[in-house]
This record gives sequence, structure tokens and C-alpha cells, in this order.
Amino acid sequence: MNISEIMTQDHRDCDEFFFRLESSAQKKDWTRCSGETDRFIESMQKHFAIEEERLFPAFEKATGMTQGPTAIMRQEHIQLRGLLDELQESVIARDRRAVGGVCETLLIMMQQHNLKEENILYPMMDQTLDPEIQLHLERGLAGAA
Repeated sequence: MNISEIMTQDHRDCDEFFFRLESSAQKKDWTRCSGETDRFIESMQKHFAIEEERLFPAFEKATGMTQGPTAIMRQEHIQLRGLLDELQESVIARDRRAVGGVCETLLIMMQQHNLKEENILYPMMDQTLDPEIQLHLERGLAGAA
């Protein structure tokens, strides 16, 4: 598997937690919603960490591009983290309307963000990274993602 395949699957795994928490909130099953929210946030934070600590630095080193797509993705990660905080607060408050609003915003942002990564950045990484570096990253991602 290449980086695109591994990271795209990780997006899908995060999405699954997201849809479960959203469904639980709609049903007012706050115990389940809280657990699904924790799993969703943990999976998103892990995904961001893999990108920011492993993939982005390797890509930037290989290309010399530090103000390109990785800078944009980092900025979007900051925005998404803010929404994750809002989501957590809304779930703790058991505010179905607030959870719904945050989920709506999160879904739009995640879809736009993931499309950029899956259609632009990850393929660039697959093509750009030295095969040995890529293999090392893929092994690490397969175990971490």
C-alpha cells in the first residue's frame, strides 16, 4: 500500500466514528455519543499527528516546499482542532442542537480538507518521496494509522 491508500483509509475510519457520534447525538444516547466522540477526536488527533510529525516533514525535506500544501493543511488542522473542542463541549453539555451545528460544520470542512489531501497532497507524496523513505513511512503508518 502507498501513502495515499493508507491515509485515505484512515480518513474513512475517522468518518465512521464521526457518523456514529452524530447518530448517537440525534438519538439523545449521550453515553454512547460521549464514547464515540472520544474515539472520533482521538482518531483525528492521531491522524493529524502522523501527518504533522512524519509525512509533512518528509515531504517538505524532499521538495523544499514549506509554504505550499503542507502549510495549508496545518492551518486547516488548527481550525479542525477548534471544532473538535467545540464538539466535545457540546457533547458534555448534552446540547443536541449545538452538536448538530458543529457536526454540520465539521463535515463540510473535513470533506473539503480530505479531498485536497487525497487528490493533491498524498499523490504528490507518493510521487516525490524517495522509495526508501516512503517504505519507512508506510511501515510506520500501517502500524499507527
